[in-house]
Amino acid sequence: MQRTKPPFRADEVGSLLRPPRIKEARAQLEKGEISPDELRKIEDMEIEKVVHRQASTGLRLATDGEFRRSWWHFDFLARLTGCEMFHPEQGIQFAGVQTRHDAVRVIAPLDFPDDHPMLEHFKFLKKRCDTAHVTPKMTIPSPAVLHFRGGRRSISKEVYPDLDAFFHDLAKTYRKAVKAFYDAGCRYLQFDDTVWAYLCSQDELKKARERGDNLDGLQQIYARVINYALAERPADMTITTHVCRGNFRSTWISSGGYEPVAETLLGGTNYDGYFLEYDSERAGGFEPLRYLPKGNKVVVVGVITSKSGELEKKDDIKRRLEEASHFAPIDQLAVSPQCGFASTEEGNVLTEEEQWAKLRLAVEVAQEVWGK
Repeated sequence: MQRTKPPFRADEVGSLLRPPRIKEARAQLEKGEISPDELRKIEDMEIEKVVHRQASTGLRLATDGEFRRSWWHFDFLARLTGCEMFHPEQGIQFAGVQTRHDAVRVIAPLDFPDDHPMLEHFKFLKKRCDTAHVTPKMTIPSPAVLHFRGGRRSISKEVYPDLDAFFHDLAKTYRKAVKAFYDAGCRYLQFDDTVWAYLCSQDELKKARERGDNLDGLQQIYARVINYALAERPADMTITTHVCRGNFRSTWISSGGYEPVAETLLGGTNYDGYFLEYDSERAGGFEPLRYLPKGNKVVVVGVITSKSGELEKKDDIKRRLEEASHFAPIDQLAVSPQCGFASTEEGNVLTEEEQWAKLRLAVEVAQEVWGK
């Protein structure tokens, strides 16, 4: 059967390719040709259009495409109390390409500010979704991302000489964020998370050790932080996570199946749903899904790639869903692209029409597998 609450049988991760008008406007802003207010008005118009486009595609939800962001994570994290953006000597290294030299570090005690700009971003999205009769979905980075991306060296030792205190404040900050988004009207929130995939990658684990980070018990620490953040969410709020292997201009970072983290992630974190990438051999097989507890949790199987424009065949997707159902009940599965289409404003290497074809494909497959 189809689902009347998120995650839906046909869903999406979050980000969408930035329309040319937004890219042009951002370039104009950098040159001083338009004001920030003029940019916001252009973003408003493009978000309103993209919400209705998602609805007309058949999706039961809509995001703002992350149109107001440059990065999927830094724009949120840098506006937390105690955090700042800075520019290290190197960007994030993907397969064959490096990002811009941006990063976030912790310089003061953590907190979630009442005026975090993404609360207003959500309120704008909700009004447009109410008109389009779809559920507004908000995406923010997971708390684990603030720790693992830069490691200990990105957290002030003067402020947090003991990492236990850092994780305590991080958990409280995210619990406050969950409440703030709920109070703003959000009923579908997602924590985007690269860290669980990094914990499956020997290369990323090696890099973390080389920079001096202690990885002992890290899965359990992250699970405790996440569960504390989720503990007081109301019953009518769905919170999911997306586990990402890296997505910058259609490239990637980590490889390795979910086996090393599946028991903790699926059984030990209190998310309502898990968007898992399964669009390449780098993700391994479906066997780790055996750790999904029987009940209401849902795994959204990302077997449609957002990294290229080539459209998958319906029969291939159905076959993969059937394979997944050997390890988790089909009633606890859904389908989506494996990631967003533009984790950064540069976007992946495909066209907007190819993007919409991918999302329509997810809707059509879901209707054929679970009914209309």
